[in-house]
Amino acid sequence: MADIVVGLQWGDEAKGRFVDFIAKEYDLICRFQGGANAGHTIVKDNNKLVLHLLPSGVLRPDKKNLITAGVLVDPDSFMKEVTEIVSISGSLEGRLFVDERATLVLPFHKEEDALEESARGGVGSTRQGIAYAYRDLYQRLAIRVGDLFDPKILKRRLKDITEFNNQIIAARFGHPPFDYKEILNNLEIFSDFIKPYVVDGVEFIHLAEREGKSILFEGAQGTLLDIIYGTYPYVTSSHTISSGALVFSGIPPQKIGKVYGVFKAYITRVGKGPFPTEEKGKWGELLREKGSEFGSTTGRPRRCGWLDLPLLRYSAMINGVTHLVITKFDVLNGIDPIKVATGYELNGRVSELPPASAELMEHVEPIYVEKPGFTLSLKEKNYGELHDNAKKYIEFIEENLQLSVNYISIGPEREKLLIK
Repeated sequence: MADIVVGLQWGDEAKGRFVDFIAKEYDLICRFQGGANAGHTIVKDNNKLVLHLLPSGVLRPDKKNLITAGVLVDPDSFMKEVTEIVSISGSLEGRLFVDERATLVLPFHKEEDALEESARGGVGSTRQGIAYAYRDLYQRLAIRVGDLFDPKILKRRLKDITEFNNQIIAARFGHPPFDYKEILNNLEIFSDFIKPYVVDGVEFIHLAEREGKSILFEGAQGTLLDIIYGTYPYVTSSHTISSGALVFSGIPPQKIGKVYGVFKAYITRVGKGPFPTEEKGKWGELLREKGSEFGSTTGRPRRCGWLDLPLLRYSAMINGVTHLVITKFDVLNGIDPIKVATGYELNGRVSELPPASAELMEHVEPIYVEKPGFTLSLKEKNYGELHDNAKKYIEFIEENLQLSVNYISIGPEREKLLIK
């Protein structure tokens, strides 16, 4: 059986620290979508490490890790991360695997992303070329990892995709053409680097499942950034929801067990788009300061606001969440009162779920309740040691979502994750 970890908000829910914690219970950890636009922050032995491409289980030497077919592989990011992890924990050969079906991000993808982001005034892109690499995948122009090892296929496809992208960025932005030969030379170097890790991901994961290995999928970004079910058009370019793990890995639905839904005790987002509970004044600044809310990939300050239960209901519903994980609970320490949105009002109508339209969501009025604040010593070892008001806040969430909160994070370190 396989379990899935997904984010229930606009990403940045601290999924990486949760995956790092529970990875000890699994044999194989799989990253199933996105690319180097992700930023999973893990703290080990007081050292902070940010992973952009590699699964969050790579710091555990006894675990295997797979980058599935749905992930976009940026050669520069991959080589940098692998080199860094090897320097920390030793060789990754036999522990890290990459599906040969995974798509490559190429230099013109990142350049077009940066040019488009500047032209549109900052819609929230991380400038990592994600949208444009996925575009070329669906245009049937993409270069996949397996193509690196067939010189004829690689040269033919690289010529086609380079010509296509040079025409676009020249016509739209007057950008000079990218040198096909330079890119080819770099890819030939990369092919030697990545070759020890490449496998047929479908065969690999199904063999692990048949052998009774326990499998954990982790996504990047969050549910509300899903290309279909997020706050379109302010979304990413892949399926961030739990069913995306099936599509992007080739594992069938009957093999799925638990779905862990991770969310912050408040909520944040980066870039433009609707944000009903956003706090633009002192409370937003306080949450940003206490939560160190700056992007792992971009360093951009995140917009901050109160917990939004309509969005969590929606996310829990479409992901089929079985277990809730609340992170950054310590950020609420000492804040009094704490506001929570339980519904929306729009044109005189009250709803417990968000509208499908981002334009309509811009105009909803959140319906708030206020909960009493609490103090934490941050030395708590179990749920029972939490302040009574902290427990009441968690129980209020459980009652509204009709789901149990199973884990509560009161700090980034592994030992700061309480099991309820």
